[in-house]
Amino acid sequence: MVESRAFVETASGQRLINRLCKHWAHKLEVDAESGHVVFPGGECWMKASDSQLSVDLQAEDAERLERLKDVVASHLERMAGKEPLSVVWQ
Repeated sequence: MVESRAFVETASGQRLINRLCKHWAHKLEVDAESGHVVFPGGECWMKASDSQLSVDLQAEDAERLERLKDVVASHLERMAGKEPLSVVWQ
């Protein structure tokens, strides 16, 4: 397994988690209360604080991790609407 983490500065972290979980619930296994999403070949955990959203990804291999990073970042940006987000993976 390979992992990556991002910290996103936002006061809307919990709202973004709720929107993403609702969006993905029709296709994926989702636990909105814990911010956990199970993708084919990987998992995502999201946690919000007052000023930040942390996103932890775990995947079967590096190629899948890169795809999941792109998917999660693009969906976060879309769900944020007009709020500019900077998703930087570590």
